[in-house]
Amino acid sequence: MTPRALIDVGTPREKALMIGAPRKGSDDARHVDEHLEELARLADTAGAEIVGAVVQVVQSPAPDLFIGKGKVEEVRQKILDLGATMVLFDEELSPNQGKNLEQELKVRVMDRTELILDIFALRARSAEARMQVELAQLEYLLPRLARMWTHLSRIRGGIGLRGPGETQLETDRRMIRNKISQLKKKLGEVAEHRGRMRSRTADRGVKRVTLVGYTNAGKSSLLRALTRAEAHVEDRLFATLDTQSRETVVNGERLRFTDTVGFIRKLPHGLVASFRATLEEALESDVLLHVIDVSHPQWEEQAEVVMDVLDQAGAGKARIVAVLNKADQLESNERERVLRVAEDMGSQAVLVSATKRTGFEQLAAVLSE
Repeated sequence: MTPRALIDVGTPREKALMIGAPRKGSDDARHVDEHLEELARLADTAGAEIVGAVVQVVQSPAPDLFIGKGKVEEVRQKILDLGATMVLFDEELSPNQGKNLEQELKVRVMDRTELILDIFALRARSAEARMQVELAQLEYLLPRLARMWTHLSRIRGGIGLRGPGETQLETDRRMIRNKISQLKKKLGEVAEHRGRMRSRTADRGVKRVTLVGYTNAGKSSLLRALTRAEAHVEDRLFATLDTQSRETVVNGERLRFTDTVGFIRKLPHGLVASFRATLEEALESDVLLHVIDVSHPQWEEQAEVVMDVLDQAGAGKARIVAVLNKADQLESNERERVLRVAEDMGSQAVLVSATKRTGFEQLAAVLSE
């Protein structure tokens, strides 16, 4: 099975209605507008057009529909008024909630996790990335298989579908479990190969530097500027999915820079697990460059998302350098404040601009240390 998009991207584009349903008193509730703006960018990357949004702050998610029945009626009316063909939830839905919402609203319902999986399916290019995405998709699909009968042919690829029914459902579940097992085995072999390659790099005396950061922070632009090599750059979330490595000499020392997939808030657990080999590549580097887009109004929150993932993975802060990218877009008095805030997070910080190629001498000095 080759991973394929869950949204059919065509002409005209799918028209999506967004729903935000953060818990009362949570950080998500305080920043719901910013989170929906990010969901809209994710939808644009996947190929959907946003036609409207509905917000309900919930005390706790309803077990059957996540949001209240009155709000479901409001959403149903908005779907009719706006001509929406699908609904995007900014929260993760249980299989039962997704099924019930689709029955009530009569349109396709996708949660944030499924949307991110869709984008990864569109963006994966290398064999390893495709296997990682396929594994995450299958693990997401397995508990939702019964609900997916109505649109299963869009995403199933090589898994046969001869007709709905309990017997066929069980057959498909067994086939998916077997495929998951095979993919985990293959990815384990890839991880072993990565380990051997890292050993060879170390034997050559090459220092390893890995770029990590929130999606669209400018990691690929920085990689291209540091190594003067071509790297795909696009102003979209998850523009780069496949790992890219380039070697160059900095202050007389040979360094190998590796770009990684960007992080994002509410990153699906299945994707984190599937991309563990890529994360291990970062953790075993000599230095981690945490690239931060300081021109973004929520850059501090984005930086904390990345640091939380790195902390959970066991990365030591001593090896992390905060690269404050797009500093050319800040006023001079704002730069000092940004530096102080970044250093308070526990990392050495450097102000740079990948596009203007400024701050590189200071970054090179830090790397030489």
